Amino acid sequence: MLDDEPLIQMQEPDKDARLWAMIAHLAGFLGYFIPVIGSLIGPLIIWQMKKDLHPFVDDQGKEALNFQITVAIAVLVCFLLMIIAIGFLMIWVVGIGAIVLMIIAAIKANEGKTYRYPFCLRLIK
Repeated sequence: MLDDEPLIQMQEPDKDARLWAMIAHLAGFLGYFIPVIGSLIGPLIIWQMKKDLHPFVDDQGKEALNFQITVAIAVLVCFLLMIIAIGFLMIWVVGIGAIVLMIIAAIKANEGKTYRYPFCLRLIK
């Protein structure tokens, strides 16, 4: 376990909490339909609606939102790097990596396990 990860003691999340946590992770896919803000709005809305009802959704909603913020920053850097051509390759790496990690996170959340995205800036604590 990494030093910056808080130790979360919580009981086994119920079916409703697992479902909403999974939806929070999958809500990042809205960015593919509503560019720029879609991937941030989905996890934010889920987290704000359910954070007081389920500690598990509070934790995973923050994690999903932090990941989407990190991906948005990485995409912005890729666009800037398109000036020197490397950004065209990197945007694909970021996009495919984000899809894979969101699916893994959704599966883990559905199983009731907390998931921490690698390489994620944790701006919302």
